[in-house]
Amino acid sequence: MSAGGPGFETGSGEPEEDRPKGSLRTALAGLTTRGRSFLAAGLAAAVCAYVLGQSDLLRVGLLLAVLPLVCALVLYRTRYRVSGSRRLSPGRVPAGSESRVHLRIENVSRLSTGLLMLQDRVPYVLGPRPRFVLDRVEAGGRREVSYRVRSDLRGRYPLGPLQLRLTDPFGMCELTRSFSAYDTLTVIPRVSALPAIRLTGESLGYGDGRQRSLALAGEDDVIPRGYRYGDDLRRVHWRSTARYGELMVRREEQPQRARCTVLLDTRLVAHDGAGPDSGFEWAVSACASALVHMLERGYTVRLLTDTGSSVPGDGSDGFAGASQESADAAGLMMDTLAVIDHSDDGGLSRAYDVLRGGSEGLLIAFLGDLSEEQAAVVARMRQRTGAAVAFVLDTAAWAAGRSDAPSPQTEERLRMLREAGWTALGVPPGVALIDLWRHADRQSSAAGPFAGSTTGGWS
Repeated sequence: MSAGGPGFETGSGEPEEDRPKGSLRTALAGLTTRGRSFLAAGLAAAVCAYVLGQSDLLRVGLLLAVLPLVCALVLYRTRYRVSGSRRLSPGRVPAGSESRVHLRIENVSRLSTGLLMLQDRVPYVLGPRPRFVLDRVEAGGRREVSYRVRSDLRGRYPLGPLQLRLTDPFGMCELTRSFSAYDTLTVIPRVSALPAIRLTGESLGYGDGRQRSLALAGEDDVIPRGYRYGDDLRRVHWRSTARYGELMVRREEQPQRARCTVLLDTRLVAHDGAGPDSGFEWAVSACASALVHMLERGYTVRLLTDTGSSVPGDGSDGFAGASQESADAAGLMMDTLAVIDHSDDGGLSRAYDVLRGGSEGLLIAFLGDLSEEQAAVVARMRQRTGAAVAFVLDTAAWAAGRSDAPSPQTEERLRMLREAGWTALGVPPGVALIDLWRHADRQSSAAGPFAGSTTGGWS
C-alpha cells in the first residue's frame, strides 16, 4: 500500500498515472492552530502598522504572516515516496485472544523524511487507536512497529487504512495522508476441547463402522471417470478411453468417512439476550467446538442452520470433501460462525427439508426455545440419522440468570425429543460444554436412544 498527495508521493504499489496530485490549497488547509495563529497575528499587525504608520511593526507582521506560508510551501514542494505494509499474526483468532499487527514503513525516495506520525484505524471494540512517532527515516530505510488487538466479540473487523502525518520543524503545517489498503481481522468463537465419546448408533470416522464406496473388480464391470491431473497413468482404462474418445481412469476403492451434521438454531424468536454471555453466543461457541472435534475424529462435517444454508456446501450433500480439504472446510465454517447472526425465520422446516434429502449420519443440534410445533419438527429429524444429540437452551433460565431447575416447557420439549430417539439435554446458564458432552455420553449409554426422565444439564 502507498500514500500520496502533497508532501507524499506514491510508492511502488500504485501506477504512476494514478498518483493523486495535491494542490497548494490543500497544503494551506493543513495549517495547524499555531500556523493559523501566526498568520492571523501577522495580518493584524500589518493592518495596524499601515494605519499607525509604524514600519517596524509592519516588518514584524510580515514575518509572522510569511513564516507559516513558507512552511506550507516547503512542505508542499517536499516529496517523499513512502510505502507501507501491514501483517496480522495471526489473522484469525478466537474471541478473547490477542493478535499482533505488524506495520512496516519504507522510505523509497532519495530524501530523508522529517518527523512522521503514524496512525492505524481500528474499530473501537479492538482497543484504542494506535499511534506512533517516527523521528526520521533515511533514504531507503525502513521502520517496523507493532501493536496488539483483542476482542471478546466474534466478528470480522477492518484494520486500516494506515495514516501518515507529516509536519514541518516549527509545527506550522501538518499534512495527513492515508494508504489505500486495509486488512481484516477475523475473530472466531471460542473453541473448547471435547473428549472422545461413542454415541449410540454412530460409527467412528475411520473405524469399524465406516462404509466403502463400490469397488468393481471386473474389467468389463468397471465404472471409469475422466482423467484428472496427477492421476497415475497405470490406472488408465483403455477400453473406456477408446469408447469415449478421452482419457479415462479406473475408480479405486476409497474409504468413505462417516458424516456428521451440526445444526445451529439462529432464530431470533428462540433466543433472548445479547452479548458475550448470552445463550446465543454459548450456542455459537458450542457449535464451533463440536465442528472442530468431529473433524479431528475423521468425520466429514457440515454446518447447517435453521435457514437451510449448509457450509461448506460444495461437496456431496453439502459436506466437506476429501481429508486434505478438512482444514479449508474448518476455516470456512469458523469464518461463517464469526459473523453469523439471528435469523428472522420462525421455524426449523427448512433445516428439516435439507436433512430429509440427505443420507444417514450423526446429527448434533444446538437449539433455542422450542414451541410444541417446532419440537415436533425436530423430533422428525431423528428418522434420517444414525444418532442424534440435542442441546436445548432454556431461554427463560438464561434471561433470569438462574440454573437451579429447567422450566416446565423445557422439560416437556426434552421429553418429546427423547421419545423420538434423541439424546436430549437442557442447557442452563453457566454450564460448560464439556460437562454436557460427557453427560450426553452417559445418557446415551444408559438409556440408548431414549433418555427417560433425566434432566440434561441440570443436576
